[in-house]
Amino acid sequence: MDQTPSTPPRGGNAFRIALAAVLVLAAAGFFGLGLDAYLTLPALKAGLGALRQWAQARPLASAAGYFALYAVVTGLGLPGAAVMTVAGGALFGFAQGVVLASFASTLGAVLSCLSARYVLRQWVQARFGARLVAVNAGMEREGAFYLFTMRLLPALPFWAINLLMGLTPMPVRTYAWVSQAGMLPATMVFIYAGTRLALVESLADVLSPGLITAFALLGLFPLAARRLMSRLASWRRERGQK
Repeated sequence: MDQTPSTPPRGGNAFRIALAAVLVLAAAGFFGLGLDAYLTLPALKAGLGALRQWAQARPLASAAGYFALYAVVTGLGLPGAAVMTVAGGALFGFAQGVVLASFASTLGAVLSCLSARYVLRQWVQARFGARLVAVNAGMEREGAFYLFTMRLLPALPFWAINLLMGLTPMPVRTYAWVSQAGMLPATMVFIYAGTRLALVESLADVLSPGLITAFALLGLFPLAARRLMSRLASWRRERGQK
């Protein structure tokens, strides 16, 4: 059975304050040290030769380092996830890059979601609990479909989805597998772009308007199908009662 950590562990407010402080300090250190300059497409292209030599000389260490860095970047909601995905294709090829990026991004999403849940959810539910009853009920019924749709929309920020879903009662296991499934198509596109890095001038070149539209339609299909099936079931019940 899925377990949803709807309340923080022992330590209560002290734990939440400490976790929030760690997250803020980590983000401040990231920008204060100028590390964001390394998670850009020009920086990746400039250092690609050295990175490929390292990956070839130490395949296990480079794969582990890439996985850990990707999980940290996404877990803290830092900018650079798209560049990290492209880097996976450039360094490890399509198949290995997809596996590493897919599981690392899922781990980061779960960590980010749990952080938001422990730090903010109790306060949000206590402050707006009466207004959120319908929202919570809706998320329990169709939350996985909404999450899948959001994950397929590249325009929605990764960190914002994690924060939003952290405030809901969705079980972590459901959140993890739906996120991984929803992010997989875009992950594969960015990994493939990484294998052709010389042809990519900007991240905007990776996702064409047609591809974005296709992702949006793909994301809306399960939710639309569920709504259609629910209406058909209601219509059949009404006919049976007559």
